[in-house]
Amino acid sequence: MRDAYHEELDSIGDSLVEMARLVGSAIGRATTAILDADLKLAESVIEADKRVDELQHDLEARAIALLARQQPVATDLRIVVTSLRMSADLERSGDLAQHVAKLARLRFPNRAVPQDLHATILEMGQLAQRLMAKAAEVVVTKDVDLALQLESDDDAMDLLHRTLFQHLLDDRWKHGIETAVDVTLLGRYYERFADHAVAVAKRVVFLVTGEHADELQPEIQPDIQPPTAAGTGTAAEGA
Repeated sequence: MRDAYHEELDSIGDSLVEMARLVGSAIGRATTAILDADLKLAESVIEADKRVDELQHDLEARAIALLARQQPVATDLRIVVTSLRMSADLERSGDLAQHVAKLARLRFPNRAVPQDLHATILEMGQLAQRLMAKAAEVVVTKDVDLALQLESDDDAMDLLHRTLFQHLLDDRWKHGIETAVDVTLLGRYYERFADHAVAVAKRVVFLVTGEHADELQPEIQPDIQPPTAAGTGTAAEGA
């Protein structure tokens, strides 16, 4: 009975990893769809989000059943409760990738992103995908140091987000209000996606240590260096 119980706990972790990998792939494909005005790819991202929702609903049902049947305590209770919260973060990440794809569909056959912002949006999409991949690795390895590093890595996304607003506020902006709204929304989607990846990593810290990540004071340098203002314009060439 106990073996089956721990197998069920492990399967919940496996579902989290699958969700993280699916939403990481989704944000990458949605970025391609928005930049290339690829309707078919956008539709595939929108449709694929159903799988993420199914995984979350299944995980919730199994976690609640475990709570009812086994009444876990200590670390096992943290695993179940924290997994429920992580699944919500991942489900929301999938929704954000879907929002990017829906914007691509809405503007098709036109492109929602003006050419002079392609490099910045591309970099935001690639960074979002890398952050979620690292979050998935943290879920697998339970590496606290790696988990704590994600918050520093997220500084790069914050800088890119600010870069977008600098473009929007520039007197030379010539793309109109509709495009300005689209770009504003896109920046928010990527910034929130990154925040959810960081939240997943923070929950792993709590799962492992019983302490909240904000209570720990690591001296960790970001693995993903924030781009310089000049560097954001050359992301496409380096991609």
